[in-house]
Amino acid sequence: MARVKRGVTAHRRHKKVLELTKGQWGSKHRLYRRAHEAMLHSLAYAYRDRRDRKGQLRRLWIIRINAAARLAGMSYNTFMHGLKAAGVEVNRKMLADLAVRDQTAFQQLVAAATAAR
Repeated sequence: MARVKRGVTAHRRHKKVLELTKGQWGSKHRLYRRAHEAMLHSLAYAYRDRRDRKGQLRRLWIIRINAAARLAGMSYNTFMHGLKAAGVEVNRKMLADLAVRDQTAFQQLVAAATAAR
């Protein structure tokens, strides 16, 4: 069997890892072994935090809806309960957008929630 020299393959792999860790501090972007560890951690954090971002956005929407509902004299949970009782199916993302951009439409939803309670 022919001998296989792996210099080119290893060099290419090392270059790829060092390119991925270009913004890291110190030896994390200079030395392959440290860079590889940093890259693995970075990719794991990125994967985890892409999912965590969804929860953060939901929390933000709830805060915005609560603030707008309280300006209308109603708490978040009574507002959401009233919407459910009224049969209004609008998700929190859209409710938060209405609360920020279109107060008149939000006031109509508050009125619907109050009537259904």
